[in-house]
Amino acid sequence: MNVRPLRDRVLVKRVEEQEQRIGGIIIPDTAKEKPQQAKVIAAGNGRVNDDGKTIPLDVKTGDYVLVGKYAGTEIKLDGEDYLIVREDEILGVAEGVPELAAV
Repeated sequence: MNVRPLRDRVLVKRVEEQEQRIGGIIIPDTAKEKPQQAKVIAAGNGRVNDDGKTIPLDVKTGDYVLVGKYAGTEIKLDGEDYLIVREDEILGVAEGVPELAAV
């Protein structure tokens, strides 16, 4: 299913971090924190200002971004978990990060 977010909304998929084992202890999935890194899957056309002009988004499809732990609305499409966030909920764009680019 293809989804195109409206206006200044962005569809992202959280990037799961590698499982870390410290001292042989494995943390269950229910106790893990939500990852803050995400990949932009689709982006809307942009925000509309008071004059009716569209201001394009700073992010584009394929960018890796940082989002807040509790930002956006979680949705499930075709059995996969996604997150729809507004552009102002995106904390920043991760540029030149090799561990994210490998995902």
